[in-house]
Amino acid sequence: MSEEIKRDFYLYNTLTRRKERLETITPGRVGLYVCGPTVYGDPHLGHARPGITFDVLTRLLRNLGYKVRYVRNITDVGHLEHDADEGEDKIAKKARLEQLEPMEVAQTYTVHFRQAMAKLNVLPPSIEPNASGHIIEQIEFIKKILDNGYAYISNGSVYFDVAKYAKKYNYGALSGRNLDEMLHNTRELDGQQDKHSSADFALWKKASPEHIMRWPSPWGDGFPGWHMECSAMGEKYLGKEFDIHGGGMDLMFPHHECEMAQNFAERGTGGVKYWMHNNLITIEGRKMGKSLGNFITLDELFSGSNPILEQAYTPMTVRFFILQAHYRGTLDFSNSALQAAEKGLKRLMQAVKDAEDIKEAENSSEGIAEQIGKIREDIFTALCDDMNTPVAISYIYELVKIVNNAKEGRVGIAKAEKDAICNLFKDVVTDILGLVDEEAASSAEGQSGSAKVIDGLMNYIIEDRKTARANKDWAKSDQIRDTLKALGIQLKDNKDGSTSWEI
Repeated sequence: MSEEIKRDFYLYNTLTRRKERLETITPGRVGLYVCGPTVYGDPHLGHARPGITFDVLTRLLRNLGYKVRYVRNITDVGHLEHDADEGEDKIAKKARLEQLEPMEVAQTYTVHFRQAMAKLNVLPPSIEPNASGHIIEQIEFIKKILDNGYAYISNGSVYFDVAKYAKKYNYGALSGRNLDEMLHNTRELDGQQDKHSSADFALWKKASPEHIMRWPSPWGDGFPGWHMECSAMGEKYLGKEFDIHGGGMDLMFPHHECEMAQNFAERGTGGVKYWMHNNLITIEGRKMGKSLGNFITLDELFSGSNPILEQAYTPMTVRFFILQAHYRGTLDFSNSALQAAEKGLKRLMQAVKDAEDIKEAENSSEGIAEQIGKIREDIFTALCDDMNTPVAISYIYELVKIVNNAKEGRVGIAKAEKDAICNLFKDVVTDILGLVDEEAASSAEGQSGSAKVIDGLMNYIIEDRKTARANKDWAKSDQIRDTLKALGIQLKDNKDGSTSWEI
């Protein structure tokens, strides 16, 4: 491990099904790839969990001293209905229904996604590539798989030969599925007659005459399969082998399983050292879905406009709610859970503010310094143990108790300990967990807006006085000056003919 790295970090590897110490391919550097959204609708609660999970991972790794290249893709082509190899492209379908260009749909919802992530204080990734911008790389990737004998061409499409692949590699290693069981349980779908087996998946699909999104290829006009984009872009931006691949648990199969198979078939390695998957969010015990009527977009959460919601919830409340559960654990949405998170966050952010205002004592109460030091160690131990944010938060509240006791005068805090508390809040609450004081930010924004209004009004008054002076209306000019002076505003006529003001 590089000398700059502060401490060991352990993460659960889905592939090996155990916690492992992070040992990066290049010492001190982390290559991280996370599957981003398919941009055909507004971002929803399900997008918030991976967004926040891998944002905190990136922030934590950087705090530990790693240089992180974080790649999160945008899927704007190739993701067909029901995650299958048949049916309409999700974006093309949306474009047809709304009578828009497909890229107009993709651009609209990409912007919406980025805006929602910014509200949640999710930092932008290092690179955010689009699938449609990497068609050439995907075609070249498919050529290599064909050359290695793990794919076949059928009626203008290219399919991955799972049975041939399984003779050498373990198809199902990531998801834990058995190939024979998959073949037995897979139903036959219309249009699958081009496949040798129902388990085979598309690397390149021939475009039907009515298909809008299409590109030329050695096999005819078509579009890449859904899984291909991540293999091609992961290799392009992070190399043939990189450290961490993340995404939601729902992507483990078929998307990530197929992606890993493509990597082995193209270059003989899985391409990824550690696979990380966050669990899903349910709503009052049921899977979130449009068909169930319990689908909540992030804008609806922030505005309270969905009928499921009893009130609006701020972005930081949503972020704190998500961090209160371990990323691999289940997380059930309910109004009561969000309201509890709202109260807990308010208490925490109040303590962060109060820490700055603690009246310093000449000497700290006995044991306070050691207690603060232990809390810091406990927090980072939890965070470095597979990013256990709920345990880390429980230790942060031990710090909140110290601040509240100091505020009430029950313990004395000297300057060194006050600084240690403030630094710990900044390091963990602000920089790693990404929680910010929304009230303070809103107040600052309001003050900034007021300043602009005042400045605009003063410029208008100065121009009015300038016009009066040009017209030799000295009475009006003096009246404006005297009125402002009575309000405590001093005008100053400069040598260059301009006029400035100050209070």
